Amino acid sequence: MAFLVGGANSSAADAAYDIDNSVRFDGAAANGFARFGNNSRDGKTFTISFWIKRTELGAVQQLVNSKVEDSGANSFLTTINSTDQLAVSGTFTSAENQTNFLITNNLLRDVSAWYHIVFRSDTTQSGETDRFKFYINGTEASYATDNRANISQDDTWSLFYNTSSYPYAISNDERDNVYGDYYMAEHHYCDGVSNAASAFGETDEDSGIWKPKKYTGSHGTYGHFLEFKNSGAGSGTTAIGGHNYTTGSSSTIGADTSGNDNHFHVQGYAVTDQCTDSPTNNFCTINSIFADSGNNTVAADYSEGNTKMLTTNDGWKFGRGTFLLTSGKWYAEVKATETGTGQGGNFGIVPSQGGVHLGYTDDNDVFEGIRIILGGSDTELQKVDTGTGSAVQTFASGNTAILAIDLDNNKLWVGVNGTWWNDNNASATLDASNEDITLPTVTAGWVFGIGAYRDGSNNLIWEYNWGNPPNAISSGNADANGYGNFEYAVPSGFYALCTKNLAEYG
Repeated sequence: MAFLVGGANSSAADAAYDIDNSVRFDGAAANGFARFGNNSRDGKTFTISFWIKRTELGAVQQLVNSKVEDSGANSFLTTINSTDQLAVSGTFTSAENQTNFLITNNLLRDVSAWYHIVFRSDTTQSGETDRFKFYINGTEASYATDNRANISQDDTWSLFYNTSSYPYAISNDERDNVYGDYYMAEHHYCDGVSNAASAFGETDEDSGIWKPKKYTGSHGTYGHFLEFKNSGAGSGTTAIGGHNYTTGSSSTIGADTSGNDNHFHVQGYAVTDQCTDSPTNNFCTINSIFADSGNNTVAADYSEGNTKMLTTNDGWKFGRGTFLLTSGKWYAEVKATETGTGQGGNFGIVPSQGGVHLGYTDDNDVFEGIRIILGGSDTELQKVDTGTGSAVQTFASGNTAILAIDLDNNKLWVGVNGTWWNDNNASATLDASNEDITLPTVTAGWVFGIGAYRDGSNNLIWEYNWGNPPNAISSGNADANGYGNFEYAVPSGFYALCTKNLAEYG
């Protein structure tokens, strides 16, 4: 098993500690979590720990922040900056200072991986470099900017000094209209407790990968632990910073499971934003690092945690999945919805060392999979064998194309809405001697390839599902291992594209 981008974690199929859920933030819209706390939180000693999987690079991403209501004064602000570095700034009680106190040398540029981020504060320490620090995947970061010498011993972050006016916010910074664009899992805030990263994670003995472990310490009186296990948004509204949030409770997505009942209110949240993509079971997504630089192409517009693609400019857009595939049997779906006529696109696999255009230019790509045409009177699904398409089924806007890929025997099947073309039924068992496409032998494995075409003012929305869907699923089908959430039944012997399955079959 391997990944297109190195460092993706975590692949242990028998992990001793599992994280079941994450929440997906989409920076294109106002979205985030927030709560007011109590006035007596510890502003000197605390720990913030969470896992994130990035989806957009090169743009400011809010992580945790606190501000006076609508005044714009930051008392505490952690971000990933536009050059993909972690940064922390804020205001201390002894000095109204918005300086970037720390900016890491470390760059967070792997969109296939989950990162563990810990911010540890204890200003009671006599050594200035011990008063606060970042850890990334268990190791203290190195710093391109370090202004900790400006902070006195026993100084207090204003975030905790007057919390009736300063909310604790995750993802959102509404004053500047800047929001998070990532998946987040296991968000701890430990009040009055300074923890190293080892309180929340450990190194796997076999792989050397940093992985989560169960936190057994205290969250303090005013701390919280968000597991994102409940899917509901809640009801009613709570005003925070002049903005309305849906009121959270113990039964909503922002439930605090530390025992303190410091539940978070939510904004811009949909039920589909609760995900099973997690640090202990990482799912395939679109690799937003990949840039198509070929002829007549435009940059892709990805959203919903890199599982959705929208055409907004004329021409072809192309992209790739995050996982490199060399063996195994895999199932995937794509829902295609048109907003006009004259669109089309591809979904399938392409050699990892092939050209960028999935069969549409002169670089001799080998593309295997499907082509969907939603233009005028031609509404069809084609099977595409080494770049050449032939019509096999009708396909209407809003339908879902299905793919079953057997890399152990070099075979591929295509279908629509649960019906496989060659088998001509919705059977859960595919005919191993009657595949739609016989795959060629490649030397360096396959990656998923995606493509979409826009003509004039017409757009096409593609929603890709490798087991962690961006759209609502009406029926809900998992693979035989219980992984994935699909609209249609997963064929017998085929699996969702996640690291637990890759560890076993890939």
